[in-house]
Amino acid sequence: MKQTPPTGPLQRADAVVDDLSQAPPSVGADDLQASLSALARLSTGKLGLEELLVQVATFAVQAIPHADGAGLTMIEHDRADTIVASAPFVREIDAIQYGIGEGPCISAVAERSTVRSGSLGGEPRWPRFGPRAGRLGVHSVLSLPLLTPDGVFGAMNVYAFDKDAFDRNAAHIGEMFSIPAAIAVQNAQVLAQTRRVATTLQAALSARAVIDQAVGILMSRAGYSADEAFDRLRHMSQTQNTKLAVVARSIVDEAVRRARSRHTGGSAGA
Repeated sequence: MKQTPPTGPLQRADAVVDDLSQAPPSVGADDLQASLSALARLSTGKLGLEELLVQVATFAVQAIPHADGAGLTMIEHDRADTIVASAPFVREIDAIQYGIGEGPCISAVAERSTVRSGSLGGEPRWPRFGPRAGRLGVHSVLSLPLLTPDGVFGAMNVYAFDKDAFDRNAAHIGEMFSIPAAIAVQNAQVLAQTRRVATTLQAALSARAVIDQAVGILMSRAGYSADEAFDRLRHMSQTQNTKLAVVARSIVDEAVRRARSRHTGGSAGA
């Protein structure tokens, strides 16, 4: 039975390259090919999340005809979290829409589809956002949701100063670029989260080791059992309104100072 090739925004990234090579020549095809090649060479392991997002936004400007700037927004816990821009004016525009809760990015994420406008100043879909963007000289926008099989986790906003800058061809190019861009961004996001978890785990293990050392010191000094020493440590933490690990560190540091002092004094006496 013949299988239907994947279509739509969740089309596989390698199918994008096939489509591009088989499609008839169009405006911006060379720029798209160059940007996709640059995107494929990005190393998610060497770049931080925000640095990689800026690179992706920059490649988007290079790929999409008539684009003057682009931004990427990550959506975490149903709100815009990480926001980067290829140019200062993009950051200003995006801050407006997230501040008032209205704009093309918000619509693209909610509708899970491409949103396009060529006259923001008079755009009825965003009566508060549009005029403010127009007064800043930004008249065209192309917003594309970042979609993977796991769902929508962000959006790419592409802006132009000219009116009606993005036609259907520009939107098509943007959609083709957004597919591998979404995969690259998601990989970078997963790696960043993994690093954060690893750092938190390492900090927790270090704190646990210091607490165990402090418990051992209290047991040695006062003859406490392990439970009694830990309860004493916890009581000190509560009465001093200080984290348990910080109190434990102070006890360990004090014990080290005493040991060094005794060692120094003994050496002098000898």
